[in-house]
Amino acid sequence: MTDTLLSADIQLIQRILPHRYPFLLVDRVEEIDSYTSAVGIKNVTMNEPHFQGHFPGLPIMPGVTIVEAMAQTAAVMVGTALDMADKEMKVYFMSIDKCKFRRKVVPGDQLRMKLTTARGKPGGKVWKFTGVATVDGEMAAEAEFTAMMDLPA
Repeated sequence: MTDTLLSADIQLIQRILPHRYPFLLVDRVEEIDSYTSAVGIKNVTMNEPHFQGHFPGLPIMPGVTIVEAMAQTAAVMVGTALDMADKEMKVYFMSIDKCKFRRKVVPGDQLRMKLTTARGKPGGKVWKFTGVATVDGEMAAEAEFTAMMDLPA
């Protein structure tokens, strides 16, 4: 890695993550600082399938999808830092802690997710992250989570 902050567009994200519509929940990852921190962007749109039922007439992005978007951002950060594009990396939740939701996220919002690695190193399987998701500078959610990186041999 260099000292230059990296970014991942949707094409690179899809080469790192196995997720696809409707469960690919991050549109861009920027400010990737090796495997230590990154910022993910999710453009929230009305045509996402969860808005049909959550809630009819009052579309609100489910909190679990906000946490999943943070986790996908963390996976892209690590995948970019470890050069995992096209290598079929899988990532699994192990725990979610200290999760709090502070405001509604609705269609038209841009969710900005700042992720930081609390524990993990190249070659390691278990990683811990802290994340804060904001909309227009206002905190929408925060969480700590642990994930297992199933890296190809």
